[in-house]
Amino acid sequence: MQLYRKEQTKNSPEVILDPGGIIRLKGRSILENAAEFYEPVLEWIDEYVKTPALLTCIDINLEYFNSATAKFIISLIQRTSAVAFRNGRLKVNWYYEDGDEDILERGEYIESVLEVDFSFIKVRM
Repeated sequence: MQLYRKEQTKNSPEVILDPGGIIRLKGRSILENAAEFYEPVLEWIDEYVKTPALLTCIDINLEYFNSATAKFIISLIQRTSAVAFRNGRLKVNWYYEDGDEDILERGEYIESVLEVDFSFIKVRM
């Protein structure tokens, strides 16, 4: 597997997919065509879960994302949770700015839908 990286723009997040066990989204995700942007990410995830690292860490650090992105975040975490069936561990870190209740609540909602434990990490800006 290859490292997959996309640089952040004003409307798209930085994406880092490291076969060593790091999956990271950071920035803003207000894409006109979220499917086009996230499809290669999901394809990478599908390959990764076949031979995952012993610990897979998903870092979601988005200051804003639209509903189309939320669907892909859910899909990404769902697909990645398959590492547990391959003797791996999964850790999901959900970052939110101090005072940003909207992003925190969206993370809590996604956690409850997926029944995957998240670590909620408050950051100061």
